[in-house]
Amino acid sequence: MERFCDELRWERERRQVSIEKICEETKVASRHLLALEAGEYDALPGGVFRKGIVRSYLAALGLDEVPWIERFEASLRESGAASAEGRDWAEFAENVRRNRVGAESKTNLRWAGVAMMLGSLAALGWSVWKFALHGRLIP
Repeated sequence: MERFCDELRWERERRQVSIEKICEETKVASRHLLALEAGEYDALPGGVFRKGIVRSYLAALGLDEVPWIERFEASLRESGAASAEGRDWAEFAENVRRNRVGAESKTNLRWAGVAMMLGSLAALGWSVWKFALHGRLIP
């Protein structure tokens, strides 16, 4: 069985579509498309972006998406790039958790500022009601 990337390149060449034409249609950089055709999955962006590039490529060639995506995922697992993706997500989640710990104190300060502003507006409203509307400031 041929590799996924070789079959993908073969389909593109068989349909006589250039990489530049696919780049123009999909707005994907040629370096990503060339990496996809070479089977260099680590050179592609991770996560949903990687799969989106493959979907765009398939749509540009008019290929059926479902079987090709399944073959791409199998090829991704065989190359070992899929396991690195899981580590990337774990690292991303850990970074989000670390950054949220410091965000709680900023949120509390923000609410204190909102409370002070509402208190100031209430005091201003009471002053206008008391002095201006009851005629104490008007001679």
